[in-house]
Amino acid sequence: MLLTWLYVPGDRPDRFDKAVGSEADAVIVDLEDAVVAGRKEYARSAVAEFLAERHPVPVYVRVGPDLDADLAAVDGRPGLAGLRLPKVESAERVRAVAARTEAELHPIIESAVGVEFAYQIASAHPAVASVALGEADLRSDLGIDDEAALAWPRGRIVVAARAAGLPPPAMSVHANVSDMDGLAASCRAGRRMGFVGRAAIHPRQLPVIVAAFRPAPEEVARALALLAGVDAAAALESGTVVLPDGRFADAAMIGAARRTLELSARYDA
Repeated sequence: MLLTWLYVPGDRPDRFDKAVGSEADAVIVDLEDAVVAGRKEYARSAVAEFLAERHPVPVYVRVGPDLDADLAAVDGRPGLAGLRLPKVESAERVRAVAARTEAELHPIIESAVGVEFAYQIASAHPAVASVALGEADLRSDLGIDDEAALAWPRGRIVVAARAAGLPPPAMSVHANVSDMDGLAASCRAGRRMGFVGRAAIHPRQLPVIVAAFRPAPEEVARALALLAGVDAAAALESGTVVLPDGRFADAAMIGAARRTLELSARYDA
């Protein structure tokens, strides 16, 4: 499971290796909003060359409106981990792209229509590996400028991902790269809602994101105790697990405990 996804513009090949060499768990090379119209072809060529080989961290490509040209440049390249699909509003859109590539797909929901169809998008095709919000465009579509107003669509995405059997979604970028306190507070709020990790637009944001989402020692201890109880129940062929505080452990709690230990092992290492 990944906590940090670092965006880099597709027309800035001088930043590609720096992004891969940063502390990011994954890199997203952008062929959409970060590239002006007159540099799209240059960006495709640069990204195609970059993806000619694999890299130490997974590299994803956010495609733009000209899907034909973007797929021709990057699809099937050894270094491509998956495609980020912006502005998805329907399951049909996902299936149409899935029919043209074997890459895993990561739809981004950025409008009111997309939010309304979040579960259908998340469950549209086996190639869908995650679903996320694109909050800048969503703010514009909804006419909001208060982060609190994003609580409902954020919750909708978390529920849709869970219902579709996908990993917990990562949060959208925090656009103010100087506002570390605001980033940290937003990450903590997102974590309480069920998000895991966040996309970033600058390497300086990465440690703040990791600190907010990395399991605390007491969380690790609770997860270990829960899984020890599960193992004990299995040894006794018991159908239920009762924790020391009297709670019954269900499948969701067990899954969360395993995810906590996975994250702890990754970031402690």
